[in-house]
Amino acid sequence: MQTTTLLLWDIDGTLIASGGAGMKALQAALKNVFGVDGSLATIDFAGRTDTWIMREVFLRFGIPATEANFTRFFEGYLSELPAMLHNPHARVLPGVREILRAAEGHGAFAQGLLTGNKRRGALAKLARHGLWGHFTFGAFGDDSEFRNELGPHAVRRARAACGLDFPPARTWVIGDTPHDIACGRVIGARTLAVATGSSTADELRAHAPDVVLDDLSDTARVLALLAGGHG
Repeated sequence: MQTTTLLLWDIDGTLIASGGAGMKALQAALKNVFGVDGSLATIDFAGRTDTWIMREVFLRFGIPATEANFTRFFEGYLSELPAMLHNPHARVLPGVREILRAAEGHGAFAQGLLTGNKRRGALAKLARHGLWGHFTFGAFGDDSEFRNELGPHAVRRARAACGLDFPPARTWVIGDTPHDIACGRVIGARTLAVATGSSTADELRAHAPDVVLDDLSDTARVLALLAGGHG
């Protein structure tokens, strides 16, 4: 079957739940790198990029937002992340393994990532659960501090990887926050919002995505929605 449809997947709250590993790794890095023992619990991580989050941490604790400090902080975070990901609450979310395999075997889909995680963080999170191999391209927090600027990078890399142009009507952005919906809208893509993260289904509906699902557990339904190109 000819590839016709591009699926761009968010990670946290959509593919996996990390059991708070990202926040815990950042908090440990904050202490280890800058000697600051402070809570990050009130920072809204959902749907943000790593750089945006780190800048918020710097503002909160009065740390200069220099390029060197961003690098030090991220390297500290990466050194802590693998251990933090090995916690009893880290898991693949319902239906994710099944829909990724089904889309891969279908023939009509190309699958990439569209995530605020920097690439090395995304790799650590997905490799922990054996999901990294489903994706050969994507856009990451390395590409921009601002989520809404990531979509064009993902589309360009999909074109380069597949040798195809994917029109907006055949492009899906799949995520769990209003930021994912907005990011998809910037590139004219269809949006599937899944209520497996920090937003409820009703909260997601308020942002008018094409489809809202409680989770991805009904593989046949999800595949039919994505293949049909409409909700």
